This record gives sequence, structure tokens and C-alpha cells, in this order.
Amino acid sequence: MRGEQFEIDQIEKIFRELVFLLTKNGILNTNDVDTVIDLICDSNPQQNNFVLTSPDEKEHIVLLAKNSLIRAKTPSQKKYVDSVRNNDVVFAIGPAGTGKTYLAVAMAIASLKNREVNKIVLARPAVEAGESLGFLPGDLKDKIDPYLRPLYDALDDMLPPEKFKNFMERRVIEIMPLAYMRGRTIHNSFVILDEAQNATAMQMKMFLTRLGVNSKAVITGDDTQIDLPPKIISGLVQIQNVIKSIEGIAFVKFNSEDVVRHRLVKEIIDAYDEYKKKENGTI
Repeated sequence: MRGEQFEIDQIEKIFRELVFLLTKNGILNTNDVDTVIDLICDSNPQQNNFVLTSPDEKEHIVLLAKNSLIRAKTPSQKKYVDSVRNNDVVFAIGPAGTGKTYLAVAMAIASLKNREVNKIVLARPAVEAGESLGFLPGDLKDKIDPYLRPLYDALDDMLPPEKFKNFMERRVIEIMPLAYMRGRTIHNSFVILDEAQNATAMQMKMFLTRLGVNSKAVITGDDTQIDLPPKIISGLVQIQNVIKSIEGIAFVKFNSEDVVRHRLVKEIIDAYDEYKKKENGTI
């Protein structure tokens, strides 16, 4: 009898989550249904972490991806998700491990699934490539791919392999070095610039002026980890003083409290911050 009641409870939870997703997105696809069923049926009967009861928690679901639920977890991440939904250009600035890129990719896939955009474009500066690129083995793709690997990894976490391959082949998803965006106008797309602290001031201007009709841009970076030569101005640093007052553009700052990686990552970031303050004589 207890087993039957558990099965009934699971069915109710499945329908409740599907109704929520349909209400929220206006559409349900087979991948959503399969993911909800997998998550609920695989959960521990004593502790179902997937079912959400808080309206605030539901509002900050980003994506049902493969066998996981991607959601904003910290106050800054929730502000980030809200900012992307309500603005056409969003800058996410903060240390590694705070979910800046991962959430941006998840929001891009959600926009694609919800038919808000027709394409996802992901770009990264290849600052270390420079003169040494020609000495690396392989063709141009082989040389560039290592700089783009974090973007591939995020997409691989969120899409089934066959769908990911299909999207890449059809150019529904494009991953490229930042320099390859010059001269393009990108319409109906969710565009992400990752590691933007390594974009020069001119590259940042070039990127932002690529946006076409019905496009959204998310720019992520850590302005304390700039790999550009000393005399080159980081576009991410400069832009914060250039366009901060334009309506439709939002800046979201992250700190070590938002780190969602290994617990030691937060402590490492804090230790570096304290060391830097001591070096500068501020403590």
C-alpha cells in the first residue's frame, strides 16, 4: 500500500512540474517530459530534492538539462538571471567558480528551446594564441579549440550528444574566437562573450556593435584576472565607465560568496584578495 501511494505521489509530482513548465514556457517538448520523469523517478522516496514548492525557487529555474536541474542558487545568481531576462545586454563580473558562464549558457539554451532566439553564438578571446598560434600542431580548428573548451564543456553538460552535434552541424550553435565576429551582424541570437577581461577596448566595442534585431548579449569575465599585455586596456574594465547609464544594459557583480565549485575555491579566492590588500598596504 505504501508503495502504491509513493507511485501516486510521483505521478502527481510529475504532472505538477509539467504544468509549471508549460505555464512558464508556453511549450513542452519531449526532452522536458523525459527529464522531469527521469529526475522524479530516480529520486530518493524519502527526499525528493527536485520538486519545488517555493514560488521564488521556481522563478529562478533556468534549464532542465539532461539529468539535472540548473537554477540560480545565490542572491547574485538570482539577480543575474533576472537581469538577463529583463535586459538586452548584461555584464557578469566576478571570480572563477561563481557560475557566470555556466548560467549564461543555460539561459541561452533555454531561450533557444523556448523559441525566443534562433541561434546561440559563443565567443572567447584567444589572447594566448597570438604569434605562437602558428607553431601549434593541427589545422586552425585544432589550434583554436583549446581556448574554447570551457564553452564546449558547458554545452556538453546540458545537451544530449546527438542534439549538440546536430546543432553544431546546422550552425544553430556557433563557437568561435572573438576576432571571428568582426564584420558580422547577428540577428535573433543569444550571444555570449566569455573571459571578456581579455578582450581589448576595441574588441569589446566591436563585439557590442555586432548585435542585430532581437538579439541578447551576455558578457562574462573577471577583471582581476587579465592576461593582456600591461599597456593594453581591458575592454571589460573600460566598459564599466563607458555605458553604465544606458537603459537596457545591466551589470551584475559576483564575489567569493557566490562560488559554487569546490569549497576550497572560495577560500583560495579570499586568500588571494587578502594577499593583494597586504601588497597594496590597504590592511
